Amino acid sequence: MTDAPLLVIIGATGTGKSDLAIRTAERLAVRGATAEIVNADAMQLYRGMDIGTAKLPPSERRGIRHHLLDVLDVTEEASVAAYQVEARGVVEAVRERGSVPILVGGSGLYVSSVIFDFRFPGRDREVRARLEAELANSGARALFARLERLDPATAAKVDPANGRRIVRALEIHELAEAGHGAVLPEAPRLWHPSLIVGLSTPREQLVRRLDARVEDMWAAGLVAEVDRLRGAGLESGVTASRAIGYAQALAQLRGSLAAEEAIAQTQALTRRYARRQVSWFKRYEHVTWLDTERGDGAARATIAADRLEEWRSRSASARATAPETTSY
Repeated sequence: MTDAPLLVIIGATGTGKSDLAIRTAERLAVRGATAEIVNADAMQLYRGMDIGTAKLPPSERRGIRHHLLDVLDVTEEASVAAYQVEARGVVEAVRERGSVPILVGGSGLYVSSVIFDFRFPGRDREVRARLEAELANSGARALFARLERLDPATAAKVDPANGRRIVRALEIHELAEAGHGAVLPEAPRLWHPSLIVGLSTPREQLVRRLDARVEDMWAAGLVAEVDRLRGAGLESGVTASRAIGYAQALAQLRGSLAAEEAIAQTQALTRRYARRQVSWFKRYEHVTWLDTERGDGAARATIAADRLEEWRSRSASARATAPETTSY
């Protein structure tokens, strides 16, 4: 399947993306093709952040090669611009090996950075440091109000509570860069031929699933995991320490939140994050949406594998009917 497109599996947290990726890779193997999975979940980049990110342990990856998991220390700042370069390099390497690359994750900007053809604006450390100091002193709402005045089009696409994104937007505005690298372009072009499969779950079922998932994470030892990561410098990590669940577990360890409060806060933030994921991915065109409440995982994997083969057949037909070119 060297001519296969990039297979992309998207959806809100808790919809079963990792399971579908594994099952689809196994289905392709039965049909004589190999596949490798490329992570597009920002928090799964971090070593040791396992329970709170629902990262599949190696024992459950069923022999399928995974990429871009556990590549950052918790003290490092995740950069979508750096991720874009790394992920695209992995995708190309997988294709060169004759395998199908399966990009899977729910971090919308990270997914978009790989599949769409756009570049990220530059950075200025002094501007960034000044804006981050303002964020610490004045809060996200004050900076967001400024962004609304300066660049209302960008402000409409940025979460008012996401201080890091607001700072980045203001930095870009000050640098007078064209466009805004922190949001999906209005009319994005694909970087590489891609087949996108999305998982959707009715809202009521997803809310119940997410609430239960958070409780399961606490029961599975998330607080102990976070306590261990404190020794690795988690509290000094700009990105990792703010991850949903990890920030609340840290607060519980410090004594500023009771366990019940930490769980409830994590549940609320997870539900909010899932709503934003759904909104982000709805902007994608030509997605094969699969309802997780219909059929089972095996059936969804079969559909994904079938779509891939259909794409290959159409591509082969188009090549076969293309007019020949002759050099004189």
